[in-house]
Amino acid sequence: MPTTRPTIEIAGRRFGGGELFLIAGPCVLESRDLTHEIAGRVAEICGPRRVPFVFKASFDKANRSSSTAGRGPGLDSLEWLAEVRARLGCPTITDVHLPEQCAAVAELVDVLQIPAFLCRQTDLVLAAAATQRALHVKKGQFLAPWDMQNVVAKIERAGNPNVLVCERGVTFGYGRLVVDMTGFEHLSATGKPVVFDATHSVQEPGALGDRTGGDRTKVPALARAAVATGNVDGLFFEVHPRPDESPSDGPNMVKLDEFERVLDGVLAVHRAVRASS
Repeated sequence: MPTTRPTIEIAGRRFGGGELFLIAGPCVLESRDLTHEIAGRVAEICGPRRVPFVFKASFDKANRSSSTAGRGPGLDSLEWLAEVRARLGCPTITDVHLPEQCAAVAELVDVLQIPAFLCRQTDLVLAAAATQRALHVKKGQFLAPWDMQNVVAKIERAGNPNVLVCERGVTFGYGRLVVDMTGFEHLSATGKPVVFDATHSVQEPGALGDRTGGDRTKVPALARAAVATGNVDGLFFEVHPRPDESPSDGPNMVKLDEFERVLDGVLAVHRAVRASS
């Protein structure tokens, strides 16, 4: 197990290097007040634990099971993320789905996220890389972990070295995802910080007919197991005070009042791993 972990620069700060960081927030932006409520609570939890975090929320959810599913409030809501950054001093992250979105989104957020289904879309990846913002690239559910080397190389050849690679489960038959714990070592071989998306990894695609299901009770164990491999630098959690009322990914999100306990369990494992390395 490597003793020196890679770092990434986000908004002028270094993340990684053996210190666990978080990407956390709701699946989709819903309202200005709720955005600030969730961001403030995440900051209150992470602050005393000295865990740096990037606040996450999507302005648009383009990858939906049904055409009737809510997609989010659109580009104008990115102002809410800019307000969070100004108030709390934390970096922010959101998804991009089209090349023409990248430059505009980069004006208001610190990290551009490439959705898993789109990680091999060259035009999108290159447009995101051209912004010189840090990129968080989710590994496709269809992709082997070692194939992320090609995605990273594509971004680096475009002149952007600031890349995070993310595991979010791999398709297993119909309607299930599994997490290959040995895959984190392959992702780490990219030389980039590795993030584990603990909440999307418990999705059950299409399980609710016209919606994706999931089981949030499995999130804590998967997060602890991922950190225990010694090859994970950051964790991704979608959190919400009332996840079952959320228009997107409700079954997978961690309840905000349970997030503190989940994080403490992960940090205990991380300390043990560092002590043994």
